[in-house]
Amino acid sequence: MATSYHVNDFVDGQRITGFNVKLLIWSFLTMFADGFDLNSLGFAAPELTRMWGVERSAMGPVLSANLLGIFFGAPLLGWLGDRHGRRPLIIFGTLLYGIMTLLMAYSTTMEQMMLLRFVAGIGIGGIMPNTISLNSELTPKRYRSALIVLMFMGITTGSTAVGLVATGFLAEHGWPIIFQVGGVLPLVVGLALVFTLPESLKLLAIQPGKRAELLATARRMRPDLAIADDAQFVNPAIVAESEGRVTELFKGGLLWITPLLWTCFAIALMANFFLNNTLPLIYDNYGIDAQEAAITATMYHAGGIVGGLLLSALLDRMGFSIVAIMFALALPAMMLLGIQSLGFTVLAGVSCIAGIAVLGAQFGNNAAAGLLYPTSIRGKGVGIALSVGRLGAILGPNVGALLLGMNLPMQTLFIVATLPVLIGLVASILLSWLCFRRFNSFQLDDTPVRDS
Repeated sequence: MATSYHVNDFVDGQRITGFNVKLLIWSFLTMFADGFDLNSLGFAAPELTRMWGVERSAMGPVLSANLLGIFFGAPLLGWLGDRHGRRPLIIFGTLLYGIMTLLMAYSTTMEQMMLLRFVAGIGIGGIMPNTISLNSELTPKRYRSALIVLMFMGITTGSTAVGLVATGFLAEHGWPIIFQVGGVLPLVVGLALVFTLPESLKLLAIQPGKRAELLATARRMRPDLAIADDAQFVNPAIVAESEGRVTELFKGGLLWITPLLWTCFAIALMANFFLNNTLPLIYDNYGIDAQEAAITATMYHAGGIVGGLLLSALLDRMGFSIVAIMFALALPAMMLLGIQSLGFTVLAGVSCIAGIAVLGAQFGNNAAAGLLYPTSIRGKGVGIALSVGRLGAILGPNVGALLLGMNLPMQTLFIVATLPVLIGLVASILLSWLCFRRFNSFQLDDTPVRDS
């Protein structure tokens, strides 16, 4: 009689081996290239506005173009990932935005830049939900949230690298160097993924035509087991019986959890992209030295690395409540960024704290989305959450450009920009309470203890 393995138990029974480490490394590198691209235009924008003779406020639509692409790409390619597999969509998205970013280095008009940024955003949008889903479905439960957060630290590390490239090479090589580096990185990573990235075991188990790939992946995951050729892999009922409809995002205790999660995504991404894309422009507008502005912006992303490490250690224990704490910390940190009299050293430190809080909240949102939804709708669930979040992300740079155009005092500008974070704080507190009711503990899972 053939041995039967329950897929969830099979995945959760893993020890951390080379399989998990390689998955984390390649996912991290994918996110690293992603983060570099997302932050690239913010560092190139000051020189672009001077060379092309455009107002700083005109950069808002260009800064938001890839976010609009992500808005469409995340749910579409997340849905395709649920149907056709995570792996091909991750590879496709990485190669697509790599090509588009490389072409941006040779743009000559704002319109060209905007179009290329939009198409690149479609590719980036497909990477995020599928990478979260893939890591959620191949990682044992006890390490899942920590490894997802560590994976997403690649975005922050990549964003930090843009500042280093800008500081070291922008003056000599001009703004195209940012996009040349940002385009080559994902192309190299995407080609490497063709040979290294595995597919989700949970999806392979429900696709009869992928039996050989299922066995090969299972044996790489569990070298401690002698898996026979006729072994059977059984998915849980919540996966096998799901029809993958969007309405399932609101069923089984998720009625209020889903919209509150969307709110947290939108606010965290709005705050992040406001700081991410407009901080160099704001400081340039107020006459702060370009190198000091670049270092301060880089410290924001360095803080994000610290925030990611904190979330990876605390999310399993504290659940979504740690995200609420991050929102609470973001409020004073963002306000202090507008006080010029603090001096460069203190501003850089405050920028680091803001990165811990804002990016920490975003890491928590990403991990929570990957843990709350079942496999059959996980890509769609994460993709729609990212897409809704991009509404906030699109607003972020445009709000920054609008506030710059109003010539407000810098302190007032940052106070106004911080107001939406209050909404995020309230939403995260409510979501923490609902998740605790759903799971009878702070630990998040895709299977509730009871419906709420």
